[in-house]
Amino acid sequence: MYSLSDFDFDLPPERIAQLPLPDRSASRLLQLDGEHITDRHFADIVDQLQAGDLLVMNNTRVLKARFFGVKESGGQVEVLVERVLDNRTVLAQVRASKSPKPGNRIRLADAFDVTAGERAGEFFTLHFEGDVFELIEAHGRLPLPPYIEHAADEFDEQRYQTVYSKEPGAVAAPTAGLHFDQPLLDKLAAKGVNFAYVTLHVGAGTFQPVRVEDLSQHNMHTEWYTIGQETVDAVRAAKAAGRDVVAVGTTSLRALESASQSGELVAGSADTALFITPGYKFRTVTRLITNFHLPKSTLLMLVSAFAGYAEIRKAYAHAIANEYRFFSYGDAMLLTTQSRL
Repeated sequence: MYSLSDFDFDLPPERIAQLPLPDRSASRLLQLDGEHITDRHFADIVDQLQAGDLLVMNNTRVLKARFFGVKESGGQVEVLVERVLDNRTVLAQVRASKSPKPGNRIRLADAFDVTAGERAGEFFTLHFEGDVFELIEAHGRLPLPPYIEHAADEFDEQRYQTVYSKEPGAVAAPTAGLHFDQPLLDKLAAKGVNFAYVTLHVGAGTFQPVRVEDLSQHNMHTEWYTIGQETVDAVRAAKAAGRDVVAVGTTSLRALESASQSGELVAGSADTALFITPGYKFRTVTRLITNFHLPKSTLLMLVSAFAGYAEIRKAYAHAIANEYRFFSYGDAMLLTTQSRL
């Protein structure tokens, strides 16, 4: 049994990537197969995949979900939209000296008003007077991760989205997908690699560290996902042909594994609170493309379950020693599940 302290590590601050590289596919790629580590460039992914392999990508699009505003009392407010419930209602984190009460109005971005509704756990329900997506796009700010020290600018608005983003609803990017540009996708397609998509709207909880030493006591954050029948069919075809199902990012993996709990992948939409730790049996995904993750995070536990605890510890030590770039704007890994080796 592993505990929280087993997933801690020391990361020099200079290893945290503060800016993306100008070229998406110019990042480095650490390939890990069992105990074997190979240093590559991300563009080498073309050579590591075979015709008939299936790349499953998360096509969520990041909302401009951060707002600064003012309460009717004059108090300052910071709002981070966590989830869009419908075209007039969201769940949001609200930071203020005093929490708003139901019925209180808040002026956001000096542009429009929202009305506070009932609390939902740590979140507040906020009611918009117009279309949520239009107002967010017109007046919000891109919510970069807390460890990135600069405010989002126009370059971030382009680079903190995948080139295949389509469905708005996330407050954080599925960052493994940031390494793909269209020329690289074209090369993969020309080789015969297939593509399928899921949608999982990444929540701010993805950045929260686990705070309990006993992992069985951790309350996993929920995220909404949907998987279409065409993706299910593509996965079944790849498996029938003996090819790899390669999740692009932990969010794609989490959606696929959440929809595979019956033992077989099924289409549908649901909230998932799946918490993957070492000992979990993967049902659908055989390889994973992912960035490097925060200490004590659920995502570090997930990749340790996928590729092996000792193997991940070794790979992270190698990455730090060899000056890989970490987290959302950093470099990537290509992992193989232990059951496939």
